Amino acid sequence: MSSIKTKTQNENYEIEIKSASGHTITADEPKELGGQNKGMSPNELIMAALAACTSATLKMYAQRKEWDLKEVHTEIKFISGDKKGDLPTIHRDIKLEGDLDREQKERLMTIANKCPIHKLLAGEVEINSSLM
Repeated sequence: MSSIKTKTQNENYEIEIKSASGHTITADEPKELGGQNKGMSPNELIMAALAACTSATLKMYAQRKEWDLKEVHTEIKFISGDKKGDLPTIHRDIKLEGDLDREQKERLMTIANKCPIHKLLAGEVEINSSLM
């Protein structure tokens, strides 16, 4: 099981985030929302998780198949549902570099949807909250 712990800091919305694996990052809101812009916003962190997961999943798959995938570039855009009833949308652009034929590229695009973060965001998730 993965776990993350957070702690608010002295600045408005600055949050220290620690992973069970020992990594620490800072999250914050942009200045226009009252933050100090000292780290990525929560929306940016979600987009970063999807981009990183997509890239790593594609690299792992290509390595197992011994395909010549040199680099994966992803760009994630979050479009909030501005109008009432509109669902937020995530748009993901993927660029694959290497000596890959059309069939390999199409297979990698299918595999991109199998990354754990994509499946988490696209599916239903149960979140249980409790007061500590």
